[in-house]
Amino acid sequence: MTQNGDYLPRHLTSELRDALRAARVVNLIGPRQVGKTTLVRDLFDQGRFITLDDENILAAIEADPRGQLSSLADDQESGPIVIDEAQRSRKLALAMKAIVDQDRRKGQFVLTGSSNVFTTAEVADSLAGRMRTLKLWPLTMSEVSRVQPSRLIDWAMQDNPSLAQLSPARALSRKDYIELLLAGGFPEIRELPLRARQRQYRDYIDAVVDRDVADVMPIRKPDALRFLIDQMAARTAQEINTSELAKLAKLKRETVDQYLDILLRLSMVSKISAWTPGEGKRDIKQPKFHFVDTGIAAALRRLNDRSFEIGNSPQALGGLLESFVVGELQRTLPLQEGDYRLYHWRSADRREIDVVIDGGHRLVSVEVKSAATVAADDFRHLRWFATEGPGRGRSMVGLVFYLGEQVLTFGDGNFALPVSSLTSEVEL
Repeated sequence: MTQNGDYLPRHLTSELRDALRAARVVNLIGPRQVGKTTLVRDLFDQGRFITLDDENILAAIEADPRGQLSSLADDQESGPIVIDEAQRSRKLALAMKAIVDQDRRKGQFVLTGSSNVFTTAEVADSLAGRMRTLKLWPLTMSEVSRVQPSRLIDWAMQDNPSLAQLSPARALSRKDYIELLLAGGFPEIRELPLRARQRQYRDYIDAVVDRDVADVMPIRKPDALRFLIDQMAARTAQEINTSELAKLAKLKRETVDQYLDILLRLSMVSKISAWTPGEGKRDIKQPKFHFVDTGIAAALRRLNDRSFEIGNSPQALGGLLESFVVGELQRTLPLQEGDYRLYHWRSADRREIDVVIDGGHRLVSVEVKSAATVAADDFRHLRWFATEGPGRGRSMVGLVFYLGEQVLTFGDGNFALPVSSLTSEVEL
């Protein structure tokens, strides 16, 4: 829901409908205020809604989880029972398992929450085979533009992708792209004026630390976690040295690893593992971390449109833009026809590729460039990876996303695409 009350259709709606037809329980997770409750309320107008943000309801569930859920199920004639902020209860899983084991109908419960409570050891297996988990991310460019979800990855995974299959990319200027990065993807916050928006994003982080973190894991040093969040915003699109972070935060390395896991579970950051061909011994194995929302990252770093001008911090644009593109690709993965995974790659001699999309039979290598021009030299690592590096012998397509306006081919399955191509319609 936007500030003026308009509803932005979410592309995950179709996946949510399919999940309800396939599973007895659907678990919808994602960052707070990203639109989970709005999505399920819009979709299930006949469902029964309860929220565990209500302390009285939470206390009743904790005191008698099976009795309360059974009562709700008996009273519900049609539509699912929707339990908002489900991560606040540790007793839901076993009670729900008992109910859905007796009644095997699909689509009985929909859970929403900012973290996935069902990954803890005591409940990890309780709903196996009975539940499907979906993640709702911040808005994509396509959702903001109210167009169909992009199938650009499916396009690139073809044997012979053609630029003629892509609809014309939106003509966006460098200023337009910077505004997209600064706006972020939270439906209500992104439409505020810059100053108010960034204050709201910083307040959002404080609320997550003060409230949501405790639902995942109690921590002794919230100030240290807040410091770590600031550091992750400054290091978005980088491989993270946890020993270095531990020294900066004056924490044990194990504590930093624990805090990073919390941020992952709260969908504040995402982790892209290193791609390996199996036999590549010289590849660097560290994962790369991306701040999930560039608007929040920019707010924490006090960045505005003037920050990227010559004389200030133009280099800051590169990391934010890479995280933005990774986020767009990541959010469209469930909507592609194929099953794909995102990785990054870097060798010991400093060759690197921002994203390697593995489709099993094919690879798509992706570079992100924060400039309005592109040249053959921008494909040098992609070409080496495909012809001499660990990608040789695999069918590959190389993509360079940049801030220009033209879609271009550079031969041998290599293409330069405007970042706005991530909203292009594809004819397959």
